[in-house]
Amino acid sequence: MIIVKLGGSVITDKSKDCSFKENVMDNLSKEIKKSNKKIMLVHGAGSFGHINAKKFKLNQGYKEINQLHGFATTLENVQRLNSMVLKSLQKNDINAISIPPHSILTLSNHKLSQVNYEFFTKYLELNFTPVTFGDVVIDEKLSFSICSGDLLVMALSKYFKPDKVIFVIDEDGIFSSNPKIDKNAKILNNISTNQLDSLTFSKDNHADVTGGMKGKIETIKNISKLGIDTILLNGNKPGRLYKILIGEETESTVIKGDKNE
Repeated sequence: MIIVKLGGSVITDKSKDCSFKENVMDNLSKEIKKSNKKIMLVHGAGSFGHINAKKFKLNQGYKEINQLHGFATTLENVQRLNSMVLKSLQKNDINAISIPPHSILTLSNHKLSQVNYEFFTKYLELNFTPVTFGDVVIDEKLSFSICSGDLLVMALSKYFKPDKVIFVIDEDGIFSSNPKIDKNAKILNNISTNQLDSLTFSKDNHADVTGGMKGKIETIKNISKLGIDTILLNGNKPGRLYKILIGEETESTVIKGDKNE
């Protein structure tokens, strides 16, 4: 089984509120179907979640009553995005099933407190493709906060021990510096977890309340400690996801799982 994380920056335009990239998602769905691999899918919230979450400061927990409106509308937005992702998968003959985080887990001060993995297990056993996503959830210490897609990827990796984890992002992989602002940035095709520590990441101009690339790097380091390989690839480049799914080489960054840690 392979865990695939579709970044919010790939399937949405993060600069425009609730803007879905249907064509990109359809291409990714076709590649997933063509690979014929057993997959668990996680997708980011992108512009359906981050803009509203930042506006209402949802990741800080419950501070004022106006945030309740922000929580409710953000939840509706991310579920709407999830429905569009499911529609794309299903029209490509993938039996995708939604598992909303707000209904199966709780956090405690941003960290996972309780997770019901049984839904994932049962759907996988029935050969469905479980699909979960970045969401707003109950937080036992803060009343509510945000469960990012990357946090879900980490939790699912630890529990299910997939063959590999694939992050589908809007760049070719991990670079020596931010390629959006540094024209001399070089892609790092193979990198160790120790090398990850030396990299620095500048924020872009888009709202991201879950840590962006810096948070992703921490997730990747933790996945590596489980002995699981992680690959980052560009979801805007047709064919790359398919090649990695079937074990072929393509432009990407590979972080080998470190079984000795």
